Amino acid sequence: MEKDFALTPLEVAELLKISKNTVYEMVKRGEINSYRVGNKVRIEMKDIEEYKNKSKKLQNIKQGNVEQKNSYTPILSPYESEKIQKSYGFVICGQDIMLDILSRHLQQHTNGFQALRSYVGSYDGLYALYHGNVQIATAHLWDGETGQYNIPYVKRMLPGIPAIIVHLANRKQGFYVQKGNPKGIKGWEDLKRTGITIINREIGSGTRILLDEHLKKNGLTGNSIDGYERECFSHLAVASTVARGGADIAIGNEKASEQVKGIDFIPLQTESYELVIKKEDIDKPQFQAVLQILRSQEFKLELEGIGGYDLKKLGEITAET
Repeated sequence: MEKDFALTPLEVAELLKISKNTVYEMVKRGEINSYRVGNKVRIEMKDIEEYKNKSKKLQNIKQGNVEQKNSYTPILSPYESEKIQKSYGFVICGQDIMLDILSRHLQQHTNGFQALRSYVGSYDGLYALYHGNVQIATAHLWDGETGQYNIPYVKRMLPGIPAIIVHLANRKQGFYVQKGNPKGIKGWEDLKRTGITIINREIGSGTRILLDEHLKKNGLTGNSIDGYERECFSHLAVASTVARGGADIAIGNEKASEQVKGIDFIPLQTESYELVIKKEDIDKPQFQAVLQILRSQEFKLELEGIGGYDLKKLGEITAET
């Protein structure tokens, strides 16, 4: 991940899954380093990483409960999820904001409880689910051989474990390019051109796997593309890099492209974003509460208000493996 570029408070908010106002409060309290360009606040990626590392050290495990000393849901790596899951009890993996909304609805549900959020990518989430370190994983993993989303990965990564896949939303994935598309980029074939640079997502994210699968189909390897090794941990971060001229291409969803000035979005395919639960858990009260919320009109209306999702099959069981 690049650590030498700056983000706006909105971009930091998206990265940390908190509100923009919370970012300003953190800056005001001196909890995160920042600087100003005129009257605009800017925060460098290295300072975000420093803040995250400091906040991790503040997490205490006491008598089977996790005491959170920050005002936002902590970002947990697979190792950290493994470390605390036995003491916390219920962890939801995934990076989309709809999961934060789901967690809030869970607290307000009749049979509600507090779920811990782990903001790791699809691959790492399924890995953690297999090891019993999280209770729910989400995935948008495309398999280049079958053209399917998620099912092939769930079968391979949860061997011998019956699982249920619940649909959340369809989202458009595509290229972020600079406004006006000065290099005339149209699709995956353009990655074969010389003079094209990218900014990548982190290993294990569904977006990174989508790229790697298409590189394989086009007879390419990562080391043949300028910028492949540079990583960012959110759609907004890579889109902002393209907008600033730090790369010609990034890959992400359409929703994030609407939040960053100076870029165009080139749609490439529609992805299925889905939730994965072990079948042995599905009848437990906590998991039934999750399904009830996903199928509620209140939850759907809130997501529709945000925009950027196709919610026609929200809450439907799409497969059992």
